[in-house]
Amino acid sequence: MKNLCYLLLMLSLSSQYSWSQKIDNTTSYRAINTNHYFRFSYDNDYFAATDENYTQGYSFELVAPFLAKNPVNKLFYIPKNIERRYGLSIEHIGFTPNHYELPEIQVGDRPFAAAIMLKNSMIAVDASAKSIFSSGLSIGIIGPGAFGEEMQRGIHEATGNKIPLGWKNQIKNDLVLNYEVGYEKQLVRYEDLFSLQASANVKVGTLFTNGSLGVNSTVGIINNSFSSLSERSGFKLYAYAAPMVSVIGYDATLQGGLINRDSPYTIESGDVQRVTGQFDYGIILKTKTLYFEYTRSVITKEFATGSSYKWGGIRIGFTL
Repeated sequence: MKNLCYLLLMLSLSSQYSWSQKIDNTTSYRAINTNHYFRFSYDNDYFAATDENYTQGYSFELVAPFLAKNPVNKLFYIPKNIERRYGLSIEHIGFTPNHYELPEIQVGDRPFAAAIMLKNSMIAVDASAKSIFSSGLSIGIIGPGAFGEEMQRGIHEATGNKIPLGWKNQIKNDLVLNYEVGYEKQLVRYEDLFSLQASANVKVGTLFTNGSLGVNSTVGIINNSFSSLSERSGFKLYAYAAPMVSVIGYDATLQGGLINRDSPYTIESGDVQRVTGQFDYGIILKTKTLYFEYTRSVITKEFATGSSYKWGGIRIGFTL
C-alpha cells in the first residue's frame, strides 16, 4: 500500500508531463453498466475561456448487442468467458493556433487541423479480476474533408466571435487509420465511496501513435464499473481525477498526414514534445437510465514553441 500511495502521489505531481486522448469513453469512471446505450460528448475550449489548440471535439456513441456481429470485431483480441460490450461512434476533433483570425501561417504556433472518424470499439469487463480490456479501430480523414473550417466559422458567426481566416493553411487531406488497445485494473476500492485504478493504453496509426500509463480515482457515491451487467445500480454522484504519463511517437494534427506530405505548414519532428501531460477531472451523475458529466482538462505544450492549454466538456447519455 505504501508503494501504491507513492505511485499515486508521483503521478499526480507529474500530471504536467502526462497525456491522454481528447475523447475517451472507455475508461472505467465513464462506464455505463449496460450493453445498450447512447452517449453524446462535446468538448470546447470555451469552457476554459480560451480559443486555441484543441478548440472543439464531439462524438456520438452507440453501444448495442447487434454490434457484436460487426465484421470489424474480428480484428480485435476478444477475451473469452467474460462480458463484452460493442460500440460504434462518430468522432470529430479540431485544432487551431492562437491567432486563428489571421490569414497568414502562424509560424511557431500549431497548424489548423481537423479530423473525423468512424470508430468501432469493444470493451470486455472481467468482474472477478476487476479489470477492463478495450480495443478500438478508427477509420476516417484528416484535412479539409473533415469540415473543421465550416464548423468553426459557423459557430463563430452565430456567437459573434472573430471569424477564423487561416483554415486555408490547414493539414491537408489524408487517411486516418488507427488501432488502439487499453487495459485498466482496479487497485483499491472502499465500499461505494472511493476507488483507485491503474491504466495503460497504446495507439498505433496514421493519426496518433503513442503509449500511456496512468491512474484514476473516484470519490463520492461511486459506480462499480467492474461489476456484471446484471448488477445495475441506481443513483450515483461522484468526482474523478485522472493523471496520465505518455510517450508520443507521431501526431498528425501537428506533423501532417503520413501519406500526403503537401501540407503548407507543419511542426518539425524534432520540435514535437515526446513526453507531454494531461490531467482530467470532473463530476458524474448517473441514474439507471441517465448519464451526465461535466469535465475539465489541462495539458502541457505538445511542441517546443507551444504552450499549455485547457478545455472543458459535457457528456450526456441514456440507456436504450
